Amino acid sequence: MDRDELKYLRECRNRNYGSLVGDVLPFWMKFGLDRENGGVYTCLDRDGTLMDSTKSVWFQGRFAYVAALAFEKLHDRQFLEASRSCLQFIEKHCFDTDGRMFFSVTAEGKPLRRRRYIFSECFAIIAMAEYAKASGEMSYAKKAHQLLLRTMKVLSTPGAITPKYLFEARGHSETMMFINVINVLRQVVDDPSLDREIDSSIQALGKYFMNHEYRTILETVGPDGEFLDTLMGRTINPGHCMETGWFILQIAKQRGWDPALVKMGTTIIDWAWDWGWDEPYGGMINFRDCKGFPNQDYSQDMKFWWPQCETILAGLYAYEATGEAKYLEMHRKAYEFAFKHFPDPEYGEWYGYLHRDGTPAHRAKGNLFKGPFHVPRMLLLSCDLYDEILSAGK
Repeated sequence: MDRDELKYLRECRNRNYGSLVGDVLPFWMKFGLDRENGGVYTCLDRDGTLMDSTKSVWFQGRFAYVAALAFEKLHDRQFLEASRSCLQFIEKHCFDTDGRMFFSVTAEGKPLRRRRYIFSECFAIIAMAEYAKASGEMSYAKKAHQLLLRTMKVLSTPGAITPKYLFEARGHSETMMFINVINVLRQVVDDPSLDREIDSSIQALGKYFMNHEYRTILETVGPDGEFLDTLMGRTINPGHCMETGWFILQIAKQRGWDPALVKMGTTIIDWAWDWGWDEPYGGMINFRDCKGFPNQDYSQDMKFWWPQCETILAGLYAYEATGEAKYLEMHRKAYEFAFKHFPDPEYGEWYGYLHRDGTPAHRAKGNLFKGPFHVPRMLLLSCDLYDEILSAGK
């Protein structure tokens, strides 16, 4: 690593840390944290004004996780207390009578909506696990483990979840999600079966979702990985692919840079970059069709906040794993586009939704899907990665 590369990485590290502690986390602590009812609001306008007091349940878990992680890195108890607030709100208000979780509730915690997905459960698991690690309250590790086992039982029980489609199919999201969820949980739970579950998810990604003909991960495939030659079956989500790639590299790193996992993770990242990077305008595009047809999603050519965050992390993990200059360049391009277009210099935090040319599509800082997760997670994890790479490169 030459002197210019070291200087660049230090500058990125310092900028990310400054953004984290001086901008992003303070925005959500000031405007999002509900100090009356507990938990966090996410439907915030540009200046932090509350637009809707409806609470996203998965964001109660997401912010509880981020706040616990922030406490571990920054040693500021306000973040541990914020994490506890969200967890207590979850336990008191966010579970239905059958043990499944709601999707949204009122400010006070009255249920509004329940969806078929298990993502509320997944984020509650990582929240409980990270809080247990941060606080030492290991009862939350046990709760997280029990919730994981219940969730996996639901997924494996025929008829427990109403199928999304009237034909058999597999979805990429749940498969990739369990790699990360279980990896967070295994920090505080000593259960050999967790490693086997991670391996099972990784094997499923390779067997069912990695399509070598089109050089991509497909979001939806048949029950045995069959290619579904429809608009839905041909959909590529480059942001999800980048996230999957760095999830796998994170496991590879924990296993001493397992070469098979490094190859798998970097292959997925390479494919995602080829499909997702928008060369004329910059930034990672939302959706592609693997045959080159127009994608059916209305937001297909927009630039959302979270794929940029995943690409920044994926480039760093791939660079740390391989030392290859192309991954540092991938990181640089994604980083420079993101920090040029997404941060709001007047009110702080990031816009969530940009047109293809990088101009804001609207001004809100949060809703039921965007909130304090992808941006602060990227800033927190990237600071650790920068430090490790810089330490190795001296």
